Amino acid sequence: MQLDIPEALPMVAADPGLLERPVANIVENAVKYSPDDLSVLVSASAIAGWVEVRVVDRGPGVPDEAKGRIFAPFQRYGDAPRGAGVGLGLAVARGFAEVVGGTLTAEDASGVGLTMVLSVPAAQGSPPVSLGLSVTTTA
Repeated sequence: MQLDIPEALPMVAADPGLLERPVANIVENAVKYSPDDLSVLVSASAIAGWVEVRVVDRGPGVPDEAKGRIFAPFQRYGDAPRGAGVGLGLAVARGFAEVVGGTLTAEDASGVGLTMVLSVPAAQGSPPVSLGLSVTTTA
């Protein structure tokens, strides 16, 4: 997995425990549908009062007409093997994102794959805060 997290980002107006679930779910999905762990990119940035986390995979992608349906409960896109879950991960992730005042959407990745975009409001008047993460690491 590759991380591209700036040294400083604004604080977000969200409970850390509630925010952890959507991040964990979309990263887990990206790893599951990518050919290998190194092809997953997690990046973050501050944009117009929001902090945006983007999780990019290099899996098969999702056609535009199916992007809305992947967030419905008990839906798994494509030929997910049995035992690969019941299709609640993205529904739960979107629900938690909305509870903290954010959004979770799906976009095409450049080339192949899917990008999940989690946007959370920055705390009012929040100065940039170091997250203690390296910029662009590979693990």
